[in-house]
Amino acid sequence: MKTNDRRTRLLKWTSGILILILLVVAPIFLPDYWLHVSIISLFYALMASSWSLLAGYAGLFSLAHIAFMGIGAYTSGLLGYYLGVPPVLGIIVGTLASGFVGLIIGFLCLRLKSTYLALFTIAFAEILRIVIKSEHMFTRGDKGLRLDPIFPDTISRVPYYYLILALLLVCLAFMFWIVRSRIGIFLRAIREDETAAAARGVDVVKYKILAFIITSMIAGLAGGFYAHYTSIITPNIMVLLQMDLLLAMAIIGGMESLVAAAIGGFIIEYSLEVLRVLEFWRMVAFGVLLVVTLRFAQNGLIAPLLNRIYGGGPKAELRKREEEAA
Repeated sequence: MKTNDRRTRLLKWTSGILILILLVVAPIFLPDYWLHVSIISLFYALMASSWSLLAGYAGLFSLAHIAFMGIGAYTSGLLGYYLGVPPVLGIIVGTLASGFVGLIIGFLCLRLKSTYLALFTIAFAEILRIVIKSEHMFTRGDKGLRLDPIFPDTISRVPYYYLILALLLVCLAFMFWIVRSRIGIFLRAIREDETAAAARGVDVVKYKILAFIITSMIAGLAGGFYAHYTSIITPNIMVLLQMDLLLAMAIIGGMESLVAAAIGGFIIEYSLEVLRVLEFWRMVAFGVLLVVTLRFAQNGLIAPLLNRIYGGGPKAELRKREEEAA
């Protein structure tokens, strides 16, 4: 059994290093257009993995994740537009603002049942979008808010590629640390049975709010990057369709796996672009894939594949605990 564990670890490290090398050298071989697609795909990978931490591990089905992305984007954009705040500082402030709003929303609605949480967050997201669109004298609404680029001295997309790749890897490492710590144990206990978790001494509301704040800040960070990369933002970045796409990415990848959700976000965004020639039918195929996943593979399509290759998943964890107990 120890030999198998060593082989599994070796396989994980080897494949991880190879994938990292492939990602690092990718800009050398990619044309400018596909480099742009890769950057957007990595952005969606970050968003999908952070939502999987919220829904897959903590069991909080929030539909405001795209709104927190918008808060990070517009906070940074408005600070730069009106006060001349540098992009990096604006992104930091936008990330903190998303976390602060996440804290307020958490206090207001995380004592509610999951159904009411979904309704509250979708209402919040839509109200925020309408306010930003309506206050066009301040936010410029549908005209679009212009932002300064993060790298003003170059027109190359390569620095943005490496920046979003670094953000994705750092955030994934941070989320991995969370799910493997006591916080992760408490979040999974809350997801399975709030009443039982509370009876065992877990502060349910505290850890729910903590998960909400962390994922809101990651979404705000992603939004700040996206805004300064595209150099223009409109309220359309927060439409409900974008939230639906994000949910589908995490569900198809596997909500209970950070890596699977990230891979799902990357592959689906890339695939939608590759299949653009099919026009309307690519969305039909995407919808069919989502329905099939929900019906026959409720833990996603990528997560079971990763579990089969690397021997992970809930059953493997249970088996390992039984062996340790024996």
